[in-house]
Amino acid sequence: MALDQDTLKQLVDTVDRFVHERLIPLEREVDANDVLPDSIVDEMRDLGLFGLSIPEEYGGLALNMQEEIEVALAIGQAAPAFRSIFGTNVGIGSQAIVIDGTQEQKEAYLPKLASGEIIGSFCLTEPGSGSDAGSLTTSAVRDGEDFILNGTKRYITNAPLAGLFTVMARTDLSTKNARGVSAFLVEAGTPGLSVGKPEKKMGQQGAPVADVIFDNCRVPAKNIIGGAENMGFKTAMKVLDKGRLHISAVCAGLAGRILRDSVLYAKERNQFGSAIAEFQLIQAMIADSETDIYAAKCMVRDTAKDRDAGIDVTRKASCCKLFAAEMLGRVADRGVQIFGGAGYIADYGIEQLYRDARLFRIYEGTTQIQQTIIAKDVIRKTD
Repeated sequence: MALDQDTLKQLVDTVDRFVHERLIPLEREVDANDVLPDSIVDEMRDLGLFGLSIPEEYGGLALNMQEEIEVALAIGQAAPAFRSIFGTNVGIGSQAIVIDGTQEQKEAYLPKLASGEIIGSFCLTEPGSGSDAGSLTTSAVRDGEDFILNGTKRYITNAPLAGLFTVMARTDLSTKNARGVSAFLVEAGTPGLSVGKPEKKMGQQGAPVADVIFDNCRVPAKNIIGGAENMGFKTAMKVLDKGRLHISAVCAGLAGRILRDSVLYAKERNQFGSAIAEFQLIQAMIADSETDIYAAKCMVRDTAKDRDAGIDVTRKASCCKLFAAEMLGRVADRGVQIFGGAGYIADYGIEQLYRDARLFRIYEGTTQIQQTIIAKDVIRKTD
């Protein structure tokens, strides 16, 4: 059930204040220390950010896609690491269980995900498989009522913080594609599960990424999402559109923040006797960025509306992710250009956001993967 507009506005306004009063002032500290303050994470829990999309009966806010988009636009104004801490709980970490999980799995994990008591982490990418996710080699071999998992997952967001891992592993070893893959729920601390050293990254400091290693890790068969083997990718596909729309909204939110900072700087920075905001070539970059952001917001909101109506939005969701991620890259680049030399200096902040923005064109499906999805669907449906 959708929220009434007053309640939604109150929620978005609260998140917007939280972003500007609490998160943005901490961005430089988080970038330098590569960790989010515990007090901030606690405030996120209190705001219900970990449970945005989880049903109310399990302690969540049960936002529909259109409502979630508005919150993502607001939280996206802050450095992306702040959103990343609860992103998996809102996305596949919870939605795979909501859509396909058994009642026992829902009762065991959804309340803890919604409250932020546990942080979710999604384990798909491997040293030898990324975009070609169907070629993953992490194995899950049945042993009585359990499965034995072996393999390594790479670049796993929130791995050092996670209490619950959603792990894609091959249960049908005779297959070499996605059809033989199952999705397991593996709790942190399970013997045989270990987390590697956090990676040093270009950007998004405070959002830790590390390897997750499974060495004869014994997981009960009942921890397969939905209890059915070889259905892992089907489950993932059901929530993929949602994740891409959420990320697209975050991209638009961050682009808006970068444009605002750039315009404020342009109004204060004087050259040749006037503010650089008076120069037409600066104005052209501002106008192009505003147009880009407007287009992205329109795309995401339109697609979210269709998804809430039950319409298949796979192509549209990929269009949104493709456009919004590339758009953010353009806006971030223009932002550095407007700042000029100051844009290359850490003290001004735009340099950090420029680095942070780069990842969006890679994760949740690269730009090239989105292009492939869109093109194949257009070709298939054109006659």
